[in-house]
Amino acid sequence: MTPEEILASANTIAVVGLSRDPAKAAHGVPATLQAHGFRIIPVHPSATELLGEKVYRSLKDIPEPVDLVDVFRPSREAAGIAADAVAIGAKALWLQQGIVSAEARRIAEDAGLEYVEDRCTAVVRAVGAISKN
Repeated sequence: MTPEEILASANTIAVVGLSRDPAKAAHGVPATLQAHGFRIIPVHPSATELLGEKVYRSLKDIPEPVDLVDVFRPSREAAGIAADAVAIGAKALWLQQGIVSAEARRIAEDAGLEYVEDRCTAVVRAVGAISKN
């Protein structure tokens, strides 16, 4: 699947590393996706609520199905996040712009997840005019 097809097929997006800081892409990008009708589930180590949504400490704590795991963490953390995405039955793993991991790709693809790296979900959404609204 293309990045556009992966994003268009997702409804629920778990965002690992969603930032509290509205000036950061790790806050603005998920906010944009949410504004276009995607269900955003924040994953953050200490926040309790972000973008009006309950925050979970890890992917494994999320009590509902996740279509796409969107990653805003350093490349060195991507493989562990990929393993967690596989464990929760996510359909796709997306590493944001500037994040690349051969190991995360291997883990995701070996488990049958769709995989995107070094691309911004908000840019793909805008270019593809993808909206759930």
